[in-house]
Amino acid sequence: MNIYMETLGCLKNFNDSETAAGILEHAGHRIIRSPEEADVVIVNTCGFINDAKTESIERIFQMADCKKEGAVLAVTGCLSQRYADELYEEMPEVDLFLGVNDYERLPSILENFTKGTRKKYHSDYSRIYAESSFRKLADNPYTATLKIAEGCNNVCAYCVIPKIRGKYRSRTQEAILSEARMLAENGCRELILIAQDVTAYGMDLYGGYVLSELLRKLCRIEGIAWIRLMYCYEDRITDELVQVMKEEEKICPYIDIPLQHISDSVLKAMNRRSTSAGIRRTIEKLRKEIPDIHIRTTFITGFPGETEDDFEELLSFAEDTGFERLGVFTYSQEEGTPAAEMEDQVDEGVKAQRRDAIMRAQLEISLKSNQAKIGKTLRVLVEEKDEDGSYIGRTVWDAPEIDNAVLFTSDRNLTPGEFTDVEITDAFDYDLAGREVLK
Repeated sequence: MNIYMETLGCLKNFNDSETAAGILEHAGHRIIRSPEEADVVIVNTCGFINDAKTESIERIFQMADCKKEGAVLAVTGCLSQRYADELYEEMPEVDLFLGVNDYERLPSILENFTKGTRKKYHSDYSRIYAESSFRKLADNPYTATLKIAEGCNNVCAYCVIPKIRGKYRSRTQEAILSEARMLAENGCRELILIAQDVTAYGMDLYGGYVLSELLRKLCRIEGIAWIRLMYCYEDRITDELVQVMKEEEKICPYIDIPLQHISDSVLKAMNRRSTSAGIRRTIEKLRKEIPDIHIRTTFITGFPGETEDDFEELLSFAEDTGFERLGVFTYSQEEGTPAAEMEDQVDEGVKAQRRDAIMRAQLEISLKSNQAKIGKTLRVLVEEKDEDGSYIGRTVWDAPEIDNAVLFTSDRNLTPGEFTDVEITDAFDYDLAGREVLK
């Protein structure tokens, strides 16, 4: 069958789609790029917060409208896992609903599906990490995610991920290293380590946190140039991890730490283990040991009970700390979470005003950080050629899709996945501009 996959959400979802596509191709099916020509259209959804749920639902209806007559419409991912029964009742346009633990079953489910019927499949998660031998890579996979664990044991008061994805299950180091070597052999230059909590890696398999040990081994793989850390919890960023990041040249001087807040009262209500003092110490340590590090974080505004003083503390923290990369979400009241039942829910307008205030401050911080790079020559990973003949790339400080880009010119014909040196000549709020220089 010809199968089209539409993916929404985070990098972990895109990794799941690559696994599902690999399983389907191994079973003899073809992954195509046009939903209008597909025999099966699969939508891999996100169901984390309200905005993501809305986007997923809208995309499902879009796919229902554009698919050809008689084609099967299947919905999988977090939204489907979380709202299986409700979606089945409210979306008669969808033929199949599958959860996040059913990708291995996809070929048999599709091959045995009878048109004109509707079904839903939602398997429980396994107690250990469920390995798959198949993954469909991009045509030029110079950047690839590497999932090191599934599920989450953190019980943040606002989050539904543990209910959707289950408890934390680490992959074995052998499996991770084997996949990393496969990616390198296929042309991958940048590995992006992902999990719900990367810093918790190994706690269930090895009796301790062994991310540092894993990183040392990944750095020995020939062909890999950059290793990027996403989704790190502040209280598990140990001295050992900082030392490994400092010593290993392949590890990007970049770290993603979703802090969510700085007020101790809000952090406690969120059921976060971090404290204001601990967060400040960790940031100070990272910047002292790795002076050129760029820290990405996210905040939540309008968590239940967040006072004006709490917010002012958060705003001042953002301004004083000067995060190089920052995103802000308004609190999303998710049913089934402790936070949804809390008193003192914050007005939606107030949430948005607080988010916007932080993002206005971040514009100036980001611009100042970018302007400091004018005149410097930076190593850039080429990503695409623009219509006007210029190029778009990323520095070691930028994750794909979410961070800054470098717009630059070159007299050569460059290929995506190639590294080159770019002299920065101009800076904007969130991007840099320059020209290639040959050494």
